[in-house]
Amino acid sequence: MKTEISATEAIVTRGGSPARRLRSKADSTGARIRSVLKHAGLTALAVLMLYPVVWMLVSSFRPTAEIFTTPGLSLEGFTLENYTLGWDALSQPFGRYLLNSALVVLGAIVGNLVSCSLAAYAFARLAFKGRRWMFGLMLLTIMLPLQVIIVPQYIMFNSVGWVNTVLPLIVPKLFATDGFFVFLMVQFIRGLPRELDEAARIDGCGHFRTFWQILLPLMTPALATTAIFTFIWTWNDFFSQVIYLTSPESYTVQPALRAFLDSQGQSSWGPLFAMSIVSIVPVFLAFLFGQKYLVRGIATTGLK
Repeated sequence: MKTEISATEAIVTRGGSPARRLRSKADSTGARIRSVLKHAGLTALAVLMLYPVVWMLVSSFRPTAEIFTTPGLSLEGFTLENYTLGWDALSQPFGRYLLNSALVVLGAIVGNLVSCSLAAYAFARLAFKGRRWMFGLMLLTIMLPLQVIIVPQYIMFNSVGWVNTVLPLIVPKLFATDGFFVFLMVQFIRGLPRELDEAARIDGCGHFRTFWQILLPLMTPALATTAIFTFIWTWNDFFSQVIYLTSPESYTVQPALRAFLDSQGQSSWGPLFAMSIVSIVPVFLAFLFGQKYLVRGIATTGLK
């Protein structure tokens, strides 16, 4: 009996019965196969999504006559002429349009960070009459498409002489008009312990000092997420910018790229692709260096 017990204990110690070891090995092999198939599918999907961008990058180094005649990604004739021509093809150097976009983006980021964080603190921490229905009304603005409000906005800004300036693209950001970012920060602040506010009040802090010195430093992930999304959405915005910016001197990147299709009565595809690659670089760098904060901000906001 002792011998049988010892043999059984030895089998269990070595990993259980042979049938159990076979099942475990089969499960491990199946999990490995599923993992390989999943990664292969994701890789194929990534290649499919990136192919247009890679094709545009390769085409920016082709002579214009070969862009639509050379198949695939093969690069037979290499030239940098598209970049030199595209930089000076319009009435202003393309760097002017990059600076205009940078100005609009910087103003939008500062406006959203300041106004949305203050509004979020009010909704999350202050008790005032009508807070619930005002918060619900703010959420309803997220569902309104831009095309619904662009006409009354244009009439209002035109009446004060702001058309063909960057003010209609920056000033509304100072009034927390982006409900998505307000909601994002409200959810984040609600996840912070209220004991922090109580301790600050015991130390004599008012609401603004509590917000500025206690809560705002803890909101870095949500603030970074707001800044990155604002940068990408504002930089890539075409509709609003082409509505309000009418003169070539005030163009940002997106209206300037549209102008390549009309310059000299023909489509300048080579310079257009070259300047499109130049315009993509800031967005790529913003996502590359801010990806960690972007993922952390969305994840922590969702958990809290």
